[in-house]
Amino acid sequence: MLITTQTNPPRSLEELLPPGLAAKIDRLDVFSRRVFAGKLPGERRSKRRGRSVEFDDFRPYVAGDDLRHVDWNVYGRFERLIIKLFREEEDLALHLIIDASASMGAGSEPGRGSAQEIPSKALYAHRLAMALAYVGLVKNNRVSVALFGGAAAARTLRPVRGRTSLRRISEFLLESLRSGASNKSPDFNAEVRAIAARLSGRGIVVLLSDLLASDGAAGGLASLGAAEHGALDAYCLQVLSPSELDPVRGAGMGLTGDLRLTDIETARGVEVTISPAAIAKYRENLAEFLDDCRGACRSRGVAHFLVPTDTPIDRLVIDSLRRGGMMR
Repeated sequence: MLITTQTNPPRSLEELLPPGLAAKIDRLDVFSRRVFAGKLPGERRSKRRGRSVEFDDFRPYVAGDDLRHVDWNVYGRFERLIIKLFREEEDLALHLIIDASASMGAGSEPGRGSAQEIPSKALYAHRLAMALAYVGLVKNNRVSVALFGGAAAARTLRPVRGRTSLRRISEFLLESLRSGASNKSPDFNAEVRAIAARLSGRGIVVLLSDLLASDGAAGGLASLGAAEHGALDAYCLQVLSPSELDPVRGAGMGLTGDLRLTDIETARGVEVTISPAAIAKYRENLAEFLDDCRGACRSRGVAHFLVPTDTPIDRLVIDSLRRGGMMR
C-alpha cells in the first residue's frame, strides 16, 4: 500500500456526514444480539417491565402494588384486582473505538473513470463512525468515541445523547483527522484493552481498524469479548483499502519493479521485487491474515465484517451491516 495525500479532507459535520447519507440511515438502529437494560429512557425495548405506554401483560394484584396500575374495568366485571404491566423502553450504550494509527493513513487512491477518489482508511473509518454515531443519537442512545494511535490530545469523548450532540461528535472526529497519527508505533493490544476496561454500562462496542498490528490483534480483540466485558455486544469492522485486498491495483500507483518498502509505523524497510510470484505470495499471506482475524473474533464472540474503503457507506450500513445483523 502507498501513503498518499488525501485531497479535500472534511472540515464540517456536513462534509463528514452528508445530508443525503443522514436521510438514508435516519430510520435505522444499531442492533444488539442481546437485550440490555439501559440507564435512561430511550427507544430500545427492554425485558424489564415498567411505566411506558406499550402494554405487555397482566398479573394478579399483590399488596404494595401501585393502585394506579389496577385495571378497574376488569375489577368492575369480575371483582378481581389485576395489574397492567407495560414494556419499558430504555437506552443503549454505543461505544465506538477508532484506530487512528499511521497505517490507517494509507489507502487513498484516485477514482477510476468518473468515480470519486477512494478515501484513506482513516478518513473512511471516521466517516463510518460518524454515520454509526448518528444512528445511535437519533435513537436517543448514549454514544461514546475513543481513539488510539492518533496524535490528537483529546482521545476519548464521554457518552453523549440526542441529536444536539451531533456537532460535538463531529468536532471530535474532525480534530482527530486534522491531528493525524502519532509518530510512535502503537501497542494495539494494550491500547484496545485499556479502552475496553474503561467502558461502562451495557450495550454495543464497535472497533474500526485495519488490525495491522506488529504483534497481532488477538489480545485486543479478546478484550472486547472477554468475560469481564460480557455486557458488551462486540463488533469489529476491519477497514482495508482496495489495493491492500488486490495488490495488482497498486501497479497503477508505482508498486512495480524493484522497490524498497518502509513500514510507516516501525520504520523497518525491506527490499522487494514485485513479480507474479511475489503477488501470489502476498495473496496467500493476506488470506491467512484475514482468516486469523476472523478466527480471533469468532473465538471471542466478536462479529467480524471486512470493509473495503471503496464501498459506499450508505450501501455498507443499509445493506451489508443490516444483512449481517448489526443494523435493523
